[in-house]
Amino acid sequence: MIDKFVDTIAEAVGGVRDGATVLVGGFGSVGQPDALIEGLIDTGTRELTIVANNVGSGFVGLAKLLQVGRVRKMICSYPRSAGSVVFEEVYATGRLELELVPQGTLAERIRAAGAGIPAFYTPTAVGTRLAEGKEVREFNGRRYVLEEALPGDMALVEAWQADRWGNLTYRRSGRNFNPLMAMAAKVTVAQAHHVVDLGALDPEAVVTQGVCVDRVVHVPYPADSAEAAHD
Repeated sequence: MIDKFVDTIAEAVGGVRDGATVLVGGFGSVGQPDALIEGLIDTGTRELTIVANNVGSGFVGLAKLLQVGRVRKMICSYPRSAGSVVFEEVYATGRLELELVPQGTLAERIRAAGAGIPAFYTPTAVGTRLAEGKEVREFNGRRYVLEEALPGDMALVEAWQADRWGNLTYRRSGRNFNPLMAMAAKVTVAQAHHVVDLGALDPEAVVTQGVCVDRVVHVPYPADSAEAAHD
């Protein structure tokens, strides 16, 4: 019987090694798998390359991962925001490498990795510092820069619902980088807010198929937890 659920966060993120590339879903704080990030911190793994849309805010999630010194390199689109105080401090002291990637290019690099495409050409960033050192070719009178796919050793994603086969749905804007990243890593781990019986999900609503998911851990939605405690 296929059952991809594990009992603990530690089991979910187990096996990640020093120096690994970890894809972390989310757009800002929306859809970010904070429970899995906390578990990653608890493993003690170091020298990580983190691929994410941003670097987190405040002192939780990705920001906390940076603060405790576990990240060697960030690959992201938005390293600075109103709440990115940890990143600014860590980067200013030279403790962190940064690769800045336009958001659409970042998404396509991840999608390409999941589709088995090693590289692609895009007009984005041609003639800017972001294209320095990269191959540029002309097609039909327009210049394009070559961008390589961006696979991960592990992907951490947040889902709204999951069944025991690992089929996932997402809620509203939580469907951002999570589905792309789920396809692009050697091991994909999902934290799911709701557990449903096999067959309960409408096949048309399944965004990430179970074949892309290796482990799922139940992390109850905060509102559900509060209601349960009140009852």
